[in-house]
Amino acid sequence: MEFSYQARTTEGKPREGIIDAPSLESATQALHRQNLIIVRLEERKRARGLLDLISAPIERVSPRDVVVLSRQLATLFEADVPVVQSMRTIIGEAKKGVLKQSMAEVLDDVQGGASMSQAMAKHPKVFSLFYVSMVRAGEESGKLSEVFSYLADYLERSYALMSKARNALVYPAFILLAFAAVVVVIMTVVIPKISEILEETGQELPIYTKVVIGVSSFLQNFWPILFVLLALFAAFAWRYLQTPGGRLAWSRMLISIPLIGILYKKIYLARIADNLETLLSSGVPVIRSLQITADVVGNEIYRNILLGSIESIKGGATIADAFGRYPEIPSLVTQMVRIGEDTGKLNVILKSIARFYQRDVDNLVDNLVSLIEPFLIIVLGAGVGILVASVLIPLYNITAAF
Repeated sequence: MEFSYQARTTEGKPREGIIDAPSLESATQALHRQNLIIVRLEERKRARGLLDLISAPIERVSPRDVVVLSRQLATLFEADVPVVQSMRTIIGEAKKGVLKQSMAEVLDDVQGGASMSQAMAKHPKVFSLFYVSMVRAGEESGKLSEVFSYLADYLERSYALMSKARNALVYPAFILLAFAAVVVVIMTVVIPKISEILEETGQELPIYTKVVIGVSSFLQNFWPILFVLLALFAAFAWRYLQTPGGRLAWSRMLISIPLIGILYKKIYLARIADNLETLLSSGVPVIRSLQITADVVGNEIYRNILLGSIESIKGGATIADAFGRYPEIPSLVTQMVRIGEDTGKLNVILKSIARFYQRDVDNLVDNLVSLIEPFLIIVLGAGVGILVASVLIPLYNITAAF
């Protein structure tokens, strides 16, 4: 961002010009460091080009970028490089974009007297509540280098876990969408021409052929209405999913789908155990750890479970007792947590639980992929068979009649 300014020196001499800074506050601090008294400071508005309009909505910070940033900070802190110098080094090596701008603003805030966690908290799109809380714990314990190593390890595990589950669903989704597109083309281009031939013969058509011709006629004549209805449904569904009730219904449906629901349950359980272990190992109190985990677990059902557990723990219950009240938490997790609390090794137990469910997710994804392929073959084969039969059988009857 560019800012035009008018200022005076301490001797009263006028100064004006343009300064490049990530924010108005950063520009102000930069001018003050030059011992200038600001008279006017405002952002320069510039016309946005087509490239800016295209790239602005899609520019974002990926989880991988945050992992690399955490690794770099951990390495620099382990080498006893000061915070400001470490951040300047990272900013200098970073590519232009949201991450570089955010880090520049964090650096300005740190130089202005704010702690690193306070500065990072101003950028929730880059640094999550979990991330900021971990950094705050590292500042309070004096173990920032260890905390950033924990963060990098955790983010790598979380990213790998979700990527594997997502990639397992991309292939069948792509195949089904491609099949749907082919069916629509057949219904709107091929079937109408064949239906004209069949109608001219005047023979009685099988019921499945009539259904296919009816669907083809509907798509050909009423596709604008169908498109509008689908768009309205998508908009309504999107708005509904933004409401608390919609998020709760979606979360419930996601963990109730056969096979897929089991996969997501294990992902959320692994995430809960991993988050709690990382937070508790960094010195974050139990209640605060549960609150942070509730905010980042990604499912309203498990979020409500964690928030309800907080109230139970405040009332004197143990974590195991609080978890045991909810059927969504397996008895294995409850028993393991109780052992950890009794032996004073809750961190170790939570780490074991997280690893157990991560391995379980890996195995389940591999099995799911092997099951999806034959299932798709059956579904696609049945769909193609119905279309072919609805066309070829009447044509065969016509040729047999002659």
